[in-house]
Amino acid sequence: MMLQQMRRRGQRGFTLLELIIASAILVVLSTMVVPLARLTIQRQKERELRNGLWELRDAIDRYKEAADRQLFQIKVDSQGYPPDLDTLVKGVDVQGKKLKFLRRIPIDPMTNSTEWGLRSMQDDPDSDSWGEQNVFDVYTKSQGTALDGTKYKDW
Repeated sequence: MMLQQMRRRGQRGFTLLELIIASAILVVLSTMVVPLARLTIQRQKERELRNGLWELRDAIDRYKEAADRQLFQIKVDSQGYPPDLDTLVKGVDVQGKKLKFLRRIPIDPMTNSTEWGLRSMQDDPDSDSWGEQNVFDVYTKSQGTALDGTKYKDW
């Protein structure tokens, strides 16, 4: 008799109240996870943006250093900076060998594009238009704001 009662209790399952409480707990936990996931994704994109900017600026600096050492000929008005980002990827001829500064142009994670904002030495530091004389600096074309409150294009 006692064994039959235990079997019946084991077969009962969850009550409606238990299911409602479990569902409510799941809803609360999932609403807490979504903002955290968004924040994590934005932090990752910001990290990728910093890495991309560093990679491009490092390549520009290495090009400038090689030009200052007169390893290759440059345009008179370029001041030793590359004419465009493609030159950093294609490379320049140095005594019969190609000297490359980038494998590829990094993707801007904020715009999901390889198109970066460019500044030449002759441009105003706050200008968004490129004078096309040379590439002195790069910035993202994103108009977004970072987690620290700064504009991405000011990085």
